[in-house]
Amino acid sequence: MKRKKSEEGWTFIETLIVIAIILILTSSVGFTAVKYLDKARAVTARSQIETFSLAMDAYFFDCGHYPPDGRGLAALWEKPDAETGFWNGPYINKPVPKDPWGNEYEYLMPGQNNMPYGIRCFGRDAKENGEGNDADICSWE
Repeated sequence: MKRKKSEEGWTFIETLIVIAIILILTSSVGFTAVKYLDKARAVTARSQIETFSLAMDAYFFDCGHYPPDGRGLAALWEKPDAETGFWNGPYINKPVPKDPWGNEYEYLMPGQNNMPYGIRCFGRDAKENGEGNDADICSWE
């Protein structure tokens, strides 16, 4: 018995081939998105460090010094108990966030290269001196 053209449909094999092609295209887009996600995290960390640096300068203008090493970035949000000068904060809009990888930012006093302070994010690996996505992001670079 011969079928009419209008009664013909996709075979099971053809359907599997179409699904396989769709999966391959979707996975390639996913891998590309992950690459850009790591780049976006690095840009976010750099931007947050710049924001902290501007807030540090405002803190310095008000208090006459940068926060002590033990107090660190938290002094930008919460008034320290024993503060000299005129603390006119908070100097940032919300409590100090973790870096885009979920780790704490490091506050150094004194900073590198004869800077009065330094702020550093260790990157994806959360270890000092990485490369690529694991590279440190520093206020002094």
